[in-house]
Amino acid sequence: MYKAVGSRGSRGSRVLWMLEELGQPYEFVEVRLRSPEAYALNPSGKVPILIDGELTVTDSAAICVYLADKHADMGMSANPGLAGRAEMDSWMHFAQSELEAPLWNKLRHRFLLPKDVRVDVGPAAAYDFASELKALERRLGDKPFALGARFSAVDVLLGDMGGWARAGRFEIESERVNAYFDRVLARPARVRAQANGGSMK
Repeated sequence: MYKAVGSRGSRGSRVLWMLEELGQPYEFVEVRLRSPEAYALNPSGKVPILIDGELTVTDSAAICVYLADKHADMGMSANPGLAGRAEMDSWMHFAQSELEAPLWNKLRHRFLLPKDVRVDVGPAAAYDFASELKALERRLGDKPFALGARFSAVDVLLGDMGGWARAGRFEIESERVNAYFDRVLARPARVRAQANGGSMK
């Protein structure tokens, strides 16, 4: 059984969602960010963390790719060949480095940073997110999912970010992107993951 280590309402929701999509048994171990328990498993003290026997995997995107590859028969990994892997990697890097960056920046300045270093990044974060949302719309095109006709680990990451953006009241003006987020966030595995530790109590 997998152990999914993290805190409620964090990026750990992506890991739980992946495990639910794959139909894999897991234990959710609730651990706070930068706690002694987190540092014991990850030098940065960050969560989520996946424990698979003797293997420890950190970073939500890396965990999702690992699970998709390990359970490739479930069809959530990259398209075949080197080109398929490059396509998936490109999506994953875009999701974390570009689309998520303004969401994370706003969250840090609202809740996570020491109060004496927080600033109002709301307008800048909204501007950056709107720009990246246009990029997401172009990247998706007319495809129902990131990699084409099938749901994959990329959609878990993007969908989770969409849920985060909506919770943070970021404007999502694109009908195509909103429809995409509606489609992926309504998946039963996402609902189960939220109930099992993916959302705040």
